[in-house]
Amino acid sequence: MMKKRSPPWQVLDLVAHRLDAETLATAACVCKSWSTAMSADHLWQPICSAVYPSLSNLHPTGVVPYRRLYALGRAAEKRRLRSPPKPTLSMRDLVFAVDVHNGRGCVATVVSPGGGLQPNKGSGVFQFDIGVDGGNMVAFEELDSLRITWNVVLQGLKGVFTMMDCRGKGSFVLGLEGWFSKELPPPGCCSGGAASGLVADLRLGLRESVAGKVVVEKISVGVLSIVSWRYVCIDDALRYLQHFLLPS
Repeated sequence: MMKKRSPPWQVLDLVAHRLDAETLATAACVCKSWSTAMSADHLWQPICSAVYPSLSNLHPTGVVPYRRLYALGRAAEKRRLRSPPKPTLSMRDLVFAVDVHNGRGCVATVVSPGGGLQPNKGSGVFQFDIGVDGGNMVAFEELDSLRITWNVVLQGLKGVFTMMDCRGKGSFVLGLEGWFSKELPPPGCCSGGAASGLVADLRLGLRESVAGKVVVEKISVGVLSIVSWRYVCIDDALRYLQHFLLPS
């Protein structure tokens, strides 16, 4: 077995100890002698151990040098910090359809193009107020037996995703606001028992009518993050929806 030849310029090894990872990698591209000198494990081991200690522990196998382990860690870090791609969908591609039923029939319904909706709670969040036309209001008094259905429809009826279909009382504040929520499923490519981390959020704005009855005059819809309990940005919600509305 042939012995490895020492770099012809021993001074390189002395200088290399003072270089950072980026400079070492650049210097290794100068020529073969520099590549040998600047890629030595004894130079990269302290750098890799300081920045990526868990990867450094893989070196005892002797298969991958420390310089390569550092490069793998750096590439993984860049991927993690990379901004996600812009969603394929836009709000103009969507139609929001919401129906509210009680035991006697439909008490409110809205169909609203997404392009005409303005986000609430600050710019760019996926939370919208939708007014209910007077012709679609029906006075009712039973708040215990509502069924809420919220569908997001791709323009031209090319796809439909049910954000919420739930029954029950919901949470009513002073009888004038009803709140319903439903955990959203993970995208099909990420299923298998995992949670999506997202919740569909729907609120009914109620107004007192005659004879103690109420009508729904406003419906607010949004998507919340389970982690922060804040509304997600529009782009994050669109990236989620495109898993269900666009062909894979």
